[in-house]
Amino acid sequence: MDPPRPVVPASHRHEADPCSPWARFLSWLECVCVVTFDLELGQAIELVYPHDAKLTEKEKTSICYLSFPDSYSGCLGDTQFSFRFRQSIGRKSSNIGEDAYNRDAPVTLQCDMGHFYGYVYFRQVKDVSVKRGYFQKSLVLVSRLPYVHLFHTLLQVIAPEYFEKLEPCLEAVCNEIDQWPSPVAGMTLNLPVMGAVLQVRIPSKTDKPASSTCTDHAADHSRVGSVQVLWELTLLGEPVVVMAPSPTMSSEIVLALVSSIAPLKYCSDFRPYFTIHDSEFREYTTRTQAPMAGDLPKQVKVKKLAKLKTLDTKPGHSAEETVRGAERHFATAPERYMASLMPLQRSVTPWKTPPQIRPFSQEEFVATLEHAGPHLTSMLKGDWMGLYRRFFRSPNFDGWYRLRRREMTQKLECLHLEAVCDADLVGWTKDKSEVEVVDLVLKLREKLTKAHGQQLSVKDGALDQLEACVWTIAASLPEDLQTVLRRHRP
Repeated sequence: MDPPRPVVPASHRHEADPCSPWARFLSWLECVCVVTFDLELGQAIELVYPHDAKLTEKEKTSICYLSFPDSYSGCLGDTQFSFRFRQSIGRKSSNIGEDAYNRDAPVTLQCDMGHFYGYVYFRQVKDVSVKRGYFQKSLVLVSRLPYVHLFHTLLQVIAPEYFEKLEPCLEAVCNEIDQWPSPVAGMTLNLPVMGAVLQVRIPSKTDKPASSTCTDHAADHSRVGSVQVLWELTLLGEPVVVMAPSPTMSSEIVLALVSSIAPLKYCSDFRPYFTIHDSEFREYTTRTQAPMAGDLPKQVKVKKLAKLKTLDTKPGHSAEETVRGAERHFATAPERYMASLMPLQRSVTPWKTPPQIRPFSQEEFVATLEHAGPHLTSMLKGDWMGLYRRFFRSPNFDGWYRLRRREMTQKLECLHLEAVCDADLVGWTKDKSEVEVVDLVLKLREKLTKAHGQQLSVKDGALDQLEACVWTIAASLPEDLQTVLRRHRP
């Protein structure tokens, strides 16, 4: 797809909800920060907008340390890069629409509930009026959304203007963002900012795999050596450290590696840019405190890459072509097998609880590979069985399986709910005792509450139809029982 592009001036503005200050802004960004270098304090936050944005002291410290390139990187001029840092414990989301967005968005583009992303535009230029001889300042967009390409494009529009006009410019930009429609999966949006419009399509989980105008992690693979080995390491959740001469290069490569296993979601921790000054650095270099799965050696580095390479490229194909093929083929077999665990739709009836999904059997799955595995169609040759077995022990498989099982369980709930809606429930109650009718009303209410709470995707009008049916059945009961049921409404 084309990248976000400035087009003609916006012809209209969306009205913000006056009852929810900054509601639309918060659906895109948590806040915007300006980080500067103070001779006495070092890196310090100069400005946060909106002014009432709630960042903890630890979050502010993380932003300060991660918003400047390392002093040895020698970044003169303008530099853009990304970072990711942990949210403070107990923090609640400011965006009430996240659940609906996450339901329809690809797993790789969902809101991150445990981390913030920082998108940085850093400027360092010579300035004789400054005591150190250099102007050093970063404009940082803080968000839960992994919209790397979109937010860096936005920074290219607003940062140069901000460095000229300072806070009034930032306030105007934030008010414009607060007029944007909230991100909705599958929609193409026109986002006005500073007299131009960024046009972007928000991907949906039903889209075919393709590049996105929200996030493109296309790194120069010649920079990262053996792409195939790195793909395997990333797929298996093995610890990898990227050492690069600039934060731009390190963040590009880390994000490219994480996205290389799509449509699978990378479920371990990852940091596009990291320095020894980070408050969490000790956790990553101490065996007993390491937050990733498994033990990390004290000196974090990848050893014996050759032994990790379980797949080999067939002659005549580049490593990059091979990895792209592996990305397409690897997830196909588990998805196909997982679908076979789903009960048949005809087994779902309104008069019984929904049938259970069969458990995932690793041995049964491996047996299916012999006749329908990726080794039959992929350009890769090698130990696919061994790679899958190692994948089963990884956090990426665990995250994928938990998500797919939850989605399948919700699908069964939807099918059962629709079957209940289509059933003649009122007719069923005609020859039933009052106790059985009350029990039915309570179960149906519980089902409706669950459907609303999980925002189950049932056919239009189904929940309203069932709600009306529950009222009809309850009204057939004696007045004293109706009173009891009213008192026990969920």
